[in-house]
Amino acid sequence: MAQKTEGIQQLLMAEKKASERVNEARKRKTQRIKAAKKEADAEINAFKTEKENQYKQYEQEVLGKKSTSESQIQVETNKKIKELDVMMKSNRSKAMTSIQKILFDIKIQLHENVKL
Repeated sequence: MAQKTEGIQQLLMAEKKASERVNEARKRKTQRIKAAKKEADAEINAFKTEKENQYKQYEQEVLGKKSTSESQIQVETNKKIKELDVMMKSNRSKAMTSIQKILFDIKIQLHENVKL
């Protein structure tokens, strides 16, 4: 009987050691998974910041081009407005006489549908 109890004790000890090893392996596995997640998060954040910086740089380039285009258009518009203003001032008297001729040179005649 002593041998049986010794055998049972050995089996219980072996089972205990095996369960400890399994638990340690599980802990190591969870630690490796956590470390891998942290590393992946760090890589994702680095990639994200890199892409954000690239986008900001691209945006600055595009907006820079846009602002130069806007200023160029504004200069051209102001130039055209000044030209039109000069043309209006020089042709104002001609336009006024043309309008006066149209308004005051009225030919009185009956409408074609009027029957006398």
